[in-house]
Amino acid sequence: MNYELRTKRLNTASSTFWASVVFCLFSVISEAQVTSSIDSTTIKIGEQITYRIEVDTDTTDLVVFPEGQTFAPLEMIESYPLDTTKNNAKYNLIKRYGLTQFDSGAYTIPRQKIIVGGKTFFTDSLKVEVNNVLIDTTKQGLYDIKPLIEVDRSAGNWWKYLLYTLLFLALVGGLLYWFIWRKKPLTQEEKIALLSPYERAKLSLQKLDDADYLKNEQLKDYYSELTGIIRKYLDEKVYDHSLESTTDELVNRLKLLKDGNQIDLKEDDIHNIETILKRADLVKFAKSKPDIALAEIDRKTIDLEIDQVKEALPEPTEEEKLRDQQYREEQERKKKRRKIIITSVIAAFVILGSLGGLTAYYGFNTLKDNILGHPSKELLEGEWVRSEYGAPGITVSTPKVLKRFELPLPDEVKKQINSTTFAYGSLLEDFNIMVNSAVYKQQDSVDVKSVLEGAIKNFEAQGVQNLVVQNDKFVTPNGAEGLKTYGSGEFPIPGTDKFSLGNYTMLHFTGGNVLQQAIVTWRDGDDYGKEMADRIINSVEVKKEEKEEEEKS
Repeated sequence: MNYELRTKRLNTASSTFWASVVFCLFSVISEAQVTSSIDSTTIKIGEQITYRIEVDTDTTDLVVFPEGQTFAPLEMIESYPLDTTKNNAKYNLIKRYGLTQFDSGAYTIPRQKIIVGGKTFFTDSLKVEVNNVLIDTTKQGLYDIKPLIEVDRSAGNWWKYLLYTLLFLALVGGLLYWFIWRKKPLTQEEKIALLSPYERAKLSLQKLDDADYLKNEQLKDYYSELTGIIRKYLDEKVYDHSLESTTDELVNRLKLLKDGNQIDLKEDDIHNIETILKRADLVKFAKSKPDIALAEIDRKTIDLEIDQVKEALPEPTEEEKLRDQQYREEQERKKKRRKIIITSVIAAFVILGSLGGLTAYYGFNTLKDNILGHPSKELLEGEWVRSEYGAPGITVSTPKVLKRFELPLPDEVKKQINSTTFAYGSLLEDFNIMVNSAVYKQQDSVDVKSVLEGAIKNFEAQGVQNLVVQNDKFVTPNGAEGLKTYGSGEFPIPGTDKFSLGNYTMLHFTGGNVLQQAIVTWRDGDDYGKEMADRIINSVEVKKEEKEEEEKS
């Protein structure tokens, strides 16, 4: 049962101070009546008592009940729904709270503030005694304290984002592989391009045989294809201007190459090539029409002459073979380089597009802080600690545990004040938290204005310039009233002569001879620091001395 009560207590600890705003429709005639009571004045540790507030009021009155941890030193573990009953021309409002305490002793529930129609009412303080739970060790033995149990920390949702990222990268990588890096099946044109000039010429003759030029007596087209095959072969292996040369120019070049012993081609072979080329010229330009049988003979002649030219060509030297191999390797390198460039461009486009989309959705600073990190963001999203510091205590939630340190006070001041200070960071760092509790030995009251002036002078003594100071009233979740001082200034940057704009918030609480302070500073433009500062300030609760509580009672 104690575990459940503690869980409820933790779940309600961050409740705001004011809630349960109730609009009551009555006529404004009589005064409201406010009473409070508890169902028991004695409980055992961990047991619950019900605290009841009853309000009788008229129409149109706004009623505000306390909510949150305003019952300290008892702890509120549950706030029950408001009960409303009508009694003649009035409404009777009943608000109940479940309270408990986990330490034995005598406690006083402080007065609670109720606002009815713009008027403030206070309930009476109530005494509660919390007793230990007695255990009969003759019937139930004592056991050793249980050892610490390691609990696995929740993994969070980071794995989902990692999974989505990996899936996206896998998709992009798969597309790049399939369309760019995959060794694709060769097309018919690519297969033909890989053949040697001789093999391509032979294949072209086979395709010419399969065509219907001769059957349809399309001799012009037939001879154009036939002479194109021999010209292309000669262009690639013998004379690289064979395609654009006239018949006479090509034949003269072949004769010159033969005379120069660059090609071992017979006169009859050159004559056969010349005859077929000239006949093709007559078919194409003079509209000559040879017999089909002659056209078939010319096809066989060209087939034979291709073989003769191949045999007439000298064997390539080692240097030529090496040049050819280097050429193929260079082509492969160019192809690979082109794939790398395309992949890099696509990857850059995907990355920049993703960053652009995320920037448009989340904003540049948020995206930058999530990728590169931000000290304040890490503090804000870390595990916060809620603890009580000093005496009388100041309870506050902070991103890190505050460490105690001694203020450099003169000996004369130390004789007059009992002071405890806890802090994280320093005033000149990007983020600073400090809480302080002081009890004045020789004073019955504390002048908060003098304290505030001293705090401002301390800022200036540490180099802060152009301070803007604003004051406002502040109420903690447990109902303690204090002074909130806030503003901005130019904070020195350590190790330089430069300044950066910063912000600060100071809380001061006084009661009798007690001073309690909480100070937070952060740099301007640090949204995470601002969010942390607001969270810290809104979590502050102060514990007042018992003497002051008794005076109120």
